[in-house]
Amino acid sequence: MMHADLIDQEDLLGLLLSLGFQVPNGSTAEQACECAVRGLNNERAMILRTMVKQMYTSSATILPAVRQAIDKQLLPALAEYQQKA
Repeated sequence: MMHADLIDQEDLLGLLLSLGFQVPNGSTAEQACECAVRGLNNERAMILRTMVKQMYTSSATILPAVRQAIDKQLLPALAEYQQKA
């Protein structure tokens, strides 16, 4: 039986934690993304951009709640940060 790779809320939280972002246990995808964009600086912005690019270009399926959190929280914050820089 085949099953597709999925990126769910727990995967997102684990990935953010492994990249050094402080995300409270039990956070929703949206809350985790909110935490990740607090205090953006060049290094954090680059890490997040790379993470999102890898997620979006991988063959894994990003579950809707995770994609929505990235689209609503991460991408706008990164775009705003880049305009200010």
